[in-house]
Amino acid sequence: MGILVDVFNRKPASVSAVEGARAADDGRVVVYWRKGCPFCKRLELVLGKRAADVVWVDVWADPAASAYVRSVNGGDEVVPTVVVGGVARTNPPPREVLAAL
Repeated sequence: MGILVDVFNRKPASVSAVEGARAADDGRVVVYWRKGCPFCKRLELVLGKRAADVVWVDVWADPAASAYVRSVNGGDEVVPTVVVGGVARTNPPPREVLAAL
């Protein structure tokens, strides 16, 4: 049971909204997420080792990240919001994110 708890409690390394925007401008895949979000955790688990290739931005750690997510989701703070090729997508299928890497 301890290993399972570790998997679900682990959180990806996160960068600021500024760094996330810079990464998106450079063509990297950027995921805006928050701790406790089951859809974010599912995305991370499906990505597996490729999750390290994604730039993760915690919307609870950075008000600018939260503001960005609200700006692309009609005022709602919906996560995961994933930026691929400069286009923000709300809770896309994990396979699509994996294919973009």
